[in-house]
Amino acid sequence: MVKTPSTMLELGTEAPSFSLPDPVTGRKVCRDDFAGAQGLLVAFLCNHCPFVKHLAGDFAAFAVEYQKRGLAIVGINSNDAKTHPEDSSEHMVAEGSQRGYTFPYLVDESQEVAKSYRAACTPDFFLFDNDFRLVYRGQFDRSRPSLETPVTGTDLRDASDAVLAGITPADIQIPSVGCNIKWKRGNAPDWFG
Repeated sequence: MVKTPSTMLELGTEAPSFSLPDPVTGRKVCRDDFAGAQGLLVAFLCNHCPFVKHLAGDFAAFAVEYQKRGLAIVGINSNDAKTHPEDSSEHMVAEGSQRGYTFPYLVDESQEVAKSYRAACTPDFFLFDNDFRLVYRGQFDRSRPSLETPVTGTDLRDASDAVLAGITPADIQIPSVGCNIKWKRGNAPDWFG
């Protein structure tokens, strides 16, 4: 299991636009669909990564809680499903159902959205304020599959609480760590690895 950290995109960056298919509904979901929300969390996820599996149940519970409080949440899977078939659309539908995901879990087949966010790993979290400006990028919490530290979501909870209160999250932010995004052959961005 190779650990890849977040790239830590510059705070204040505007959330790049996206329009991606939701394999559950068959409809496209766009960034601007979330205009008017108190904040937007974009989470790069996948089905097979042990880092995502480690926190998936807790992240699903986090999503239910914070969506009720006004935070918009979207999951994006950018992995190459040809080399990692467990990350296919069909498996995403099953994963979302099994985990109880209450947010759209979208397919980034071209991997262009991952590139525009400078997403490097799964999970990789990007939290934006109600103006779509990046205020947090980093870990869910300090738990990892190889550690005995319980999954709490403390870091992302603290940042989300700040956004929902209309204040800026703390400046000290720790990168997320996970499996690298599985880029299609010849498609990895120049800044990656």
